Amino acid sequence: MKQGLRVAAGLVLALAVAGCGTTPPAPAVVRGVAVREPLANPRPYGAADTAFGLGTLGAWCRADPRANLVLSPSSLASGLGMAYLGARGSTARVMADVLRLPRGPGLMAGLQVRSVALRRLNGPGVTVDTSDQVWADPSLTTRRSYLNAVATGYDAGVAHVPLLRHPGQAAQEISQAIAAATHGQIAQLLPPGSLNGIGWVLTDALYLNAAWATPFPAGQTRLGPFTTASGRAASAEYLTGGPYAAAGVGGWTAVWLPYRGGRLAMMALLPPASGCAMPTAKQLGMLASELRGGTATREIALPRVSLRNKTSMKGLLTGLGMGLAFTPAADFTGLSPQACCIGLVEQAATLRVWEQGTVASAATAVGVEPSAARAGPPPVAFDRPYLMVVTVPATGEPLIMARVTDPQSGTG
Repeated sequence: MKQGLRVAAGLVLALAVAGCGTTPPAPAVVRGVAVREPLANPRPYGAADTAFGLGTLGAWCRADPRANLVLSPSSLASGLGMAYLGARGSTARVMADVLRLPRGPGLMAGLQVRSVALRRLNGPGVTVDTSDQVWADPSLTTRRSYLNAVATGYDAGVAHVPLLRHPGQAAQEISQAIAAATHGQIAQLLPPGSLNGIGWVLTDALYLNAAWATPFPAGQTRLGPFTTASGRAASAEYLTGGPYAAAGVGGWTAVWLPYRGGRLAMMALLPPASGCAMPTAKQLGMLASELRGGTATREIALPRVSLRNKTSMKGLLTGLGMGLAFTPAADFTGLSPQACCIGLVEQAATLRVWEQGTVASAATAVGVEPSAARAGPPPVAFDRPYLMVVTVPATGEPLIMARVTDPQSGTG
């Protein structure tokens, strides 16, 4: 049966508080403001998310160089971006630096047009659902200005759940909403006990279902050798086909694999050497431009993979320069006078690449602590550690990034 691409990415950002507070609650649910057609350009935000994703993937690789890795820069940037809108002072500056947010005026219009662009990816063979939400305990103050900002930038509404009195119930309710938004791909984002002391939760969910523009013939899938990051000889089941557009920049070899409709594509990239080499955002942009031109083509042999891992992102983000946001000196008073610092960033993700398309899912939880065979060139054989980027060509938005070190190992 013909299958397509499923990418489910749920991002949760949870904020804890110093106390329960006595401010009367806002209405139970506030929907996002109407999104008018913005005049901003989403490409700088796609470039920002690409640079942020490459930096995060590179730091993760250096921390665990032999592991298979997969993350969603787009979803991670959305969840942290909603937190950024509540940050002030030095906290806002370090978050903006790590997220690579464009400088100058027009931030809200830029975030808005980025969200609109993501919602316009649907087409024949492609389904994309995005969802952002603020979950707040009804006994706490949430600034109206903050809710207006996340509604404008991310089309996010607000719902009230008993985070302080019944955190287990709140976790279940939020996880059920994420499961529905991701079409069942993320079944339980928040396990029991994960929201103790939490006052707000910000969620981002992304679901994508698409198929290759040209499926790989199942009869041409073959077993072949693969050299892992540790240098061990392994084997992989290779999807073979082509020709596909190919390009090279700075020692990187890249191949362009479009999905149906041409609005999405995967770049598969072979690095120039072993280790945790990552292309720069500029190099990735140059490769994408050459690949979209399609002047050179190659046959390819790409492993079938099924990956799964879970990791804490707090240390990685601290190493990238966001450390202040994780300390009591953080300032999230733009969200609430009771909010403090980020204390938890967890991400779980899966990725499957096969003949008919790609299936992937990702979920991230971020908590904030209380104040207290053809003639021509040889095929591009991805027979050593390589990268994959599922991207939106029109905006450069990176939906999924992955590093494969052992195609036969599903867990990093």
